[in-house]
Amino acid sequence: MPFLTSALRKTRETLDIYWVLVRITVPIALLTELLSRMGVIEAITPAFAPVMNLVGLPPELGLAWLTGVLIGIWGAVPLIFTLVPLSSLSVADVTIFSALILFAHALPIEQKIIQQAGPDMIVTTILRLAGGLLYGFLLHQIFSVTGWLSEPVDPAWIPISATPDWIEYLWGLAETMVWMFIILVTLSWGLDILKATGILGLLMKALSPVLRLAGIRGEAEHLTAVGLFLGISYGAGLLIREAQSGAVSPRQIFLSCVFMGFAHSVIEDTLIVLALGADIYSVLAGRVVFAVVATAVIAALLSNLSDRTFFTRMFRRNPIRAEG
Repeated sequence: MPFLTSALRKTRETLDIYWVLVRITVPIALLTELLSRMGVIEAITPAFAPVMNLVGLPPELGLAWLTGVLIGIWGAVPLIFTLVPLSSLSVADVTIFSALILFAHALPIEQKIIQQAGPDMIVTTILRLAGGLLYGFLLHQIFSVTGWLSEPVDPAWIPISATPDWIEYLWGLAETMVWMFIILVTLSWGLDILKATGILGLLMKALSPVLRLAGIRGEAEHLTAVGLFLGISYGAGLLIREAQSGAVSPRQIFLSCVFMGFAHSVIEDTLIVLALGADIYSVLAGRVVFAVVATAVIAALLSNLSDRTFFTRMFRRNPIRAEG
């Protein structure tokens, strides 16, 4: 019975989130399709060419990437196969694009949450964007040299694709919205099951040695693990409370937020892009490894900063207690 009550509560919460996503996603998808049919998308894609060329993607996907950065993963997903025909995309293409939006999505919302914990919003936003582009660039180089994942993508789920008929397009968009709700509810229930069975707790405990490699220690380990598995809203939300209490040092809060920016919500977000045809090793294992290494490098650089520089440029809250 407690589980049923929790599941119903979770479904109501998911429905609230879903309606927010519908109000954002549907107008953007319709506007993008209209602009595409008018030739506007084709005209503006050269502006995205430099960034997309860096990671080996068609410039048309730049608009989907920008939408993901500003709105979120669900804002980008319906645009992918609308902007670029499915037949012209490889597994490598979808994997690289998925990596980009996994690193940096919904930045106005998520970065505002991180800012409340203390880290400077501009600094952490730049780190997320740069980290995603660097990881995408590394994947592009690996795929280009080895030929790995060069086969045509075969997604388990096609959110929506370009069609010459408006009726078919609208029907496809409606189907996408239905599947979006089903996926969201399934994922929320699945996370509840992992919590109830204790599996999620075991995963968080097992992650502790890995986080220490990244320079994250003490209470910050648990909070970072929460963000890794459940998302920034949970992990950074808890960090806000700990920052106010002084239980976690400002530098550890900063490193935790940096790590979560690189890798968070790895269960839910990863399953979404896997359904699009992305490679699991690249978007999950590789992403976490990159997050550990990159955060460790940042931790080493951070250790050389004086408290004055740190609190002036990296951490905007008045420190509760400083550390050398």
